[in-house]
Amino acid sequence: MSIRAFLRTIAATLAVMSVACTAYGAEPVKIRFVLNWKYQGPQAWFFVAQDKGYFKAEGLDVQMDQGEGSGAAVTRVASKAYDIGFGDMSALTVFAAQHPDDSPKAVFMLYGNSPYSIYSMKDKNITSPKQLEGKTLGAPVDDAPFKLFPAFAKAAGIDASKVKWKHMQPSLREQMLVRGEVDAVSGYINTVWFSLRKIYPNPGEHVNIMKYSNYGLDLYSNAIIVSREFIQQHPEAVRGFVRAIAKGFQDVLANPGMGVDAALKRQPLLDRKIELENLIATVNVEMFSPESQRIGIGDVDDAHLKKGIGIVVEAYDLKRTPAGQDVFTREFLPARDLRNIHELKPE
Repeated sequence: MSIRAFLRTIAATLAVMSVACTAYGAEPVKIRFVLNWKYQGPQAWFFVAQDKGYFKAEGLDVQMDQGEGSGAAVTRVASKAYDIGFGDMSALTVFAAQHPDDSPKAVFMLYGNSPYSIYSMKDKNITSPKQLEGKTLGAPVDDAPFKLFPAFAKAAGIDASKVKWKHMQPSLREQMLVRGEVDAVSGYINTVWFSLRKIYPNPGEHVNIMKYSNYGLDLYSNAIIVSREFIQQHPEAVRGFVRAIAKGFQDVLANPGMGVDAALKRQPLLDRKIELENLIATVNVEMFSPESQRIGIGDVDDAHLKKGIGIVVEAYDLKRTPAGQDVFTREFLPARDLRNIHELKPE
């Protein structure tokens, strides 16, 4: 080997070693992640991804904070208080219509089945949407079903101007319903149900439920949303974050009890039995469907997404209709085998 060739070989070897050392010693990408709500069983895949080191293996240092509602998660990501959130697609659609240059994007759909609902105590005898007129309904101010009530009212033939609303802290919603301080409340079907489950062994004996989806509002709900700035600056970190979540989800599908135990590590006062029921119901009611079986968890059906955007635009009387790619991107979806879903059996 000539001296020149020898020097070229040494230079190439040193370059490879330099890159390797840089990668090995690289600082992890810090991510500020806000959940949709307080720590609970149906967030298990996030906790498992953290506890099993899936985030760390992707070169990520994830700060995971409790949330104050799925709608609030969107505004917190949009304001750059957080890089990533678990937020509501309807709230994201509204933001994208009003602030197209600054809107976050959804990168991984989790709640593909509409969970929006109205709950009332059976002694109120509210069995049809029309009976909500003249009544007082309650909801937290950032509650997604509350914000979508105009769309529900239109679809169900209600005069929304005849419905009064009272707002409260999220933790007081079910208590005010039970005490009769409001005639009905809006909320996610499993959120309200399992809060009532702490009061009644079988809430179905005490409450009536009206699902928005029964009146044509088949909307996507919660997804992983990412700030536009973070997507531009750290695309590989976004890809790794989503992959870690998908791995955590597969682990929870295989062992839901393990997932609930991860939630209990963060909030020991949770009732394990109720949280396990909540986790299983969330997968079966809000995530599992013929669509999610067909395309995999995380993805969306374009026609389904377009229909939902149209419903939200009409409900809010928005001046601009976002395109599907304005609110969702498939760019960061992990391999299909990490996005399988099946129905969970009660334990």
